[in-house]
Amino acid sequence: MSIENVLIVDDEILMRKFLQESLRRLGIAVETAKDGLNALDMLADSHYDVVFTDIKMPRIDGMELLQRIKGEFPDTEVVVMTAYGTIESAVDAMKTGASDYILKPFTVDQMEIILNRLNERQALIHENKYLKKELNEKYNFNEIVGKSKELQGTIKTIQQIASSRATVLVQGESGTGKELIARAIHFSSDRKNYPFIRVNCAAMPENLIESELFGHEKGSFTGAHAKRLGRFELAQNGTILLDEISEIPLNIQAKLLRVIQEREFERVGGEKSIKIDVRIIASTNRNLYESVQNGEFREDLFYRLNVVPLHITPLRERKEDCEELLYYFIQKYCHENNIEIFDVSEDTMEKLKNYSWPGNVRELENLVERSVVMGKRRLLLPDEMNAGAHTASHSKADSANGKINAGVTVREMEKQLIFETLRCNCWNKTKTAQMLDISIRTLRNKLNEYREHDEIPQEFALLSIN
Repeated sequence: MSIENVLIVDDEILMRKFLQESLRRLGIAVETAKDGLNALDMLADSHYDVVFTDIKMPRIDGMELLQRIKGEFPDTEVVVMTAYGTIESAVDAMKTGASDYILKPFTVDQMEIILNRLNERQALIHENKYLKKELNEKYNFNEIVGKSKELQGTIKTIQQIASSRATVLVQGESGTGKELIARAIHFSSDRKNYPFIRVNCAAMPENLIESELFGHEKGSFTGAHAKRLGRFELAQNGTILLDEISEIPLNIQAKLLRVIQEREFERVGGEKSIKIDVRIIASTNRNLYESVQNGEFREDLFYRLNVVPLHITPLRERKEDCEELLYYFIQKYCHENNIEIFDVSEDTMEKLKNYSWPGNVRELENLVERSVVMGKRRLLLPDEMNAGAHTASHSKADSANGKINAGVTVREMEKQLIFETLRCNCWNKTKTAQMLDISIRTLRNKLNEYREHDEIPQEFALLSIN
């Protein structure tokens, strides 16, 4: 976006002509007005990107004109020009809504600098409006695709609770769309213009989780060279999603419980309590109640999080959504890759509906994207795809069918399974832990154990365990 139309308001005819000629040389359309009343009449008839106005003028001075423009034409930028400039008048003009000010006499170069600043400001405003529109469109209920009664029940619950501040616990298998549900809650609430902060609890090193969540003061520990705000502070007035909440250590769970109860916390190394107003949503692909029974998760924290429970049904239990999701993703990825939308045969559709979808909606989306980018003008079937998740899924099935070498120890089989799954997932430990149905912390402990015994395969030797 660039400035194209400018209105000059000044009671001195020589100043008007000088500015008009100077700006026209810059390729800008310029009109002039001899005073504030004349300018208001012109603004009522035409749109101007910027108004340059003198302060001292008859009938209506520059400050009154500025107030009128901001009230009646809020999208028009105003730059105040004055030969009587003081810090006080500049501050007053900026407080009233002026975008900038310039002191007479000034050069064309000075004016061009101001125009460049206004161009950058307009570009940022335009981008901000576009991004907000995109976010509201992307994370509204149109992104939650499906007509099954289970999914429609979830949408109805979201609509009921969105405007509240109640804590929500979203549970469901990996790939079912828990983050999408969390974002839908946020962007359909009155917090939508404030931050949505996602925290992957499983991906944070255990010794840094407290600092990541609550921030730290300068010098609070080795390496804390400056004060840092935590995720809760960054989410102020908005929403924080604690993804994979089951992986938070017990000592941090106690501090998190206090945040939910008291709506306050202290930074690491700090003494001042910080008050927050944040909507908390937690998600997990594990059965959190079972974690409570096993002593891995605090019972009191579980009940604090479980105020509004949402369970996202796996795709295999709502096959009626498969077709709608399929065509949604076909349209999405064909559009993104500038490829003509293709249809799916009845035979292929029937096979897809009979497939168990262990990776849920994420697996279906990946299947469609791969089919689109490979450009075969048809949909690949799951058994044609050699993706990591599907390969690992078959590995499990092979084990169940007895394809195991006799004489191999349980520990060795476990190690082989872990590294094979890591290999299939390109060393993505979070996906590997989910696929193996273990916690990310258990996986890290196993890898540390293998490293201590020099049992890490060469291809993984240089990769980080954390």
